[in-house]
Amino acid sequence: MVKIKSDRQMDAMREAGRVVAQALAAAREAADVGVSLRALDAAAREVLEKAGATSPFLDYHPDFAPVPFPATACVSVNDAIVHGIPDDYVLRDGDLVSVDYGALLDGWAGDSAISFTVGRARPEDTALVETAFRALDAGIAAALVGNRIGDIAHAIGRVCREAGYGIPDGFAGHGIGRDMHEDPGVPNEGRPGRGMVLRHGMVLAIEPMVIGDGSDAYYPAADGWTLRTVSGARAAHAEHTVAITDAGPRVLTRL
Repeated sequence: MVKIKSDRQMDAMREAGRVVAQALAAAREAADVGVSLRALDAAAREVLEKAGATSPFLDYHPDFAPVPFPATACVSVNDAIVHGIPDDYVLRDGDLVSVDYGALLDGWAGDSAISFTVGRARPEDTALVETAFRALDAGIAAALVGNRIGDIAHAIGRVCREAGYGIPDGFAGHGIGRDMHEDPGVPNEGRPGRGMVLRHGMVLAIEPMVIGDGSDAYYPAADGWTLRTVSGARAAHAEHTVAITDAGPRVLTRL
């Protein structure tokens, strides 16, 4: 069931989204050659704690996972697409990093993700990251009252496919509100004019993921959480929490 939010509730979600944006900025600032993934999680967690917010990721235990998630940030490097567990891996020159982060503040959730390169970027990685963000922008632009979920999905998929990239099969964005994951699902590829009609007060986490070699295939790593590309190709992820309003899409997870 889709839960419609009031204008006041969307304002409250904006405050949670602001914390997420600040935490991602802190993780990005901390990221450098020689820095561990745990340090990125620690930098983001400090922002969370100072804001009086909690993490919807920490101890999250869906059916597919063998253990609860042990951190506040998902940090995925190079061929890891999503759900990477921050550990003692030390960043190297040229690593492609995606950080996915969430916050719960006053009972409302925010969820966002960024991708970037540490040190000297390979041109193909720069293009991959830029495409993930262009796809996100296209999805947001389609998030209009009266449009349908399929219009968002089509906008995202078109950008990714025209660039020659793969889209991880079966992974999608989602509704968000009191819970991090709510209805409806928001696919990263689809047909325009199909699916649920968008209404004022719907709030969606829109999150394109792209695989550099054009394949859609992935596999779960031994930790049961991290999803990796089958070929070893690099991947990128971008995400914002977006409110559907009569005035147009309102991004809740920007600084």
